[in-house]
Amino acid sequence: MTTSNKRPKKLFDEVRDKMRVAHYSLRTEKTYLGWIRRYILFHGKRHPKDIGKPEIESFLTHLAVDRHVAASTQNQALNALLYLYREVLGVDLPWMDNVVRAKRPQRLPEVLSVQEVAQVLSHLEGTNRLMASLLYGSGLRLMEAIRLRVKDVDFEYQQIMVRGGKGAKDRVTPMPERIAPALRIQIETVATLHSDDLRAGYGSVYLPNALGVKYANAAKELAWQFVFPSSRLSVDPRSGVTRRHHVSEKNLQRAMKTAVHKAGINKKASCHTLRHSFATHLLQRGSDIRTVQELLGHKNVQTTMLYTHVLKRGGHGVVSPLDF
Repeated sequence: MTTSNKRPKKLFDEVRDKMRVAHYSLRTEKTYLGWIRRYILFHGKRHPKDIGKPEIESFLTHLAVDRHVAASTQNQALNALLYLYREVLGVDLPWMDNVVRAKRPQRLPEVLSVQEVAQVLSHLEGTNRLMASLLYGSGLRLMEAIRLRVKDVDFEYQQIMVRGGKGAKDRVTPMPERIAPALRIQIETVATLHSDDLRAGYGSVYLPNALGVKYANAAKELAWQFVFPSSRLSVDPRSGVTRRHHVSEKNLQRAMKTAVHKAGINKKASCHTLRHSFATHLLQRGSDIRTVQELLGHKNVQTTMLYTHVLKRGGHGVVSPLDF
């Protein structure tokens, strides 16, 4: 194998090591490595240390002009490359001045009515229905529901603790009383499954932020198990340990798409639409917008303000004078 072939492999290993020390998620690691690989290929497999700011600008401009990527996708690529140069190569690049920016369209969130939510939920079954009920009833993001741990469900105070949400922020959100019995049954099912895994010599679960090192036995405690575990054991791609991970988010996404179709709803509704509907319906019932902001985990109240467009009061929450 030639020296030129060894360099990208060595570089990728360096990036992985840096990201794992910093406790980045596996998903982020794969995404960043993907963008770094595309960047290297775009510039004829030249090593990133031999190129810099102009080459990054040309790559990002290519994404916007030739590939027509969304603004968020272009920013994701930029973040990956900045991480490569600053954290791995130790090069502090100046800000990008000559990049053609992808346009960020101001889209209003799609929202279902209360009746439409009920129709969609009626076409879901089992854990998919329970997870969808949490997205709508607690305002959770899809992966927040998927990654929910047993210890984060508080029946005493009737609340859900969301840990390490978007922006690595924790928050508390209400647990719908209606689904409390189903959640209890789900956790009892998890407890039985966990006991079977322990007897079989497994029972370990992935712990975030190196907690497995700090608390050696926590990975086998029921409290840390996922509320919605996978039906089968799998090998952790990082550690090589056989564990029971959470269910795949694709299962709920497919079930949601089918349920919307069966309900005859002609809206582009997804799992995230249930979270949008949670916020909108709270505002409709008179909840304070700052409270809704906290429940959603929004950094800026302007983001939460987007939901006022569907409060049955016309644009910007204003009642038409013709209706006075």
